Amino acid sequence: MFAIVRAGGKQVRVAEGERVRVEKLQGDVGDPISLTDVLLISRDGVVRVGAPVVPSVTVQAHIVGHGKAKKVFGFKYKRRKGYRRHKNHRQPFTALEIDAIAVGEA
Repeated sequence: MFAIVRAGGKQVRVAEGERVRVEKLQGDVGDPISLTDVLLISRDGVVRVGAPVVPSVTVQAHIVGHGKAKKVFGFKYKRRKGYRRHKNHRQPFTALEIDAIAVGEA
């Protein structure tokens, strides 16, 4: 069984027992998180697609850690003009471990 959830404006495929990285969420390590924006769920070969979300389905997880992704470099350059600009960015993330995908009666 797997589900596709929306977390931080991005869509993530999750399954029970899996660790995923999502956009930074508030909370401490070990805190439980409930993701309710489930866009799709596949169970025993049956796929349910939400419009926009699947009703009565939640994904239970807990926070494993917080961190920053690898550094992304941005560089602007104009030849013969002496123009160079450097930008660097590290996107913060939250690592989640998926405990259960709870399917209620709809």
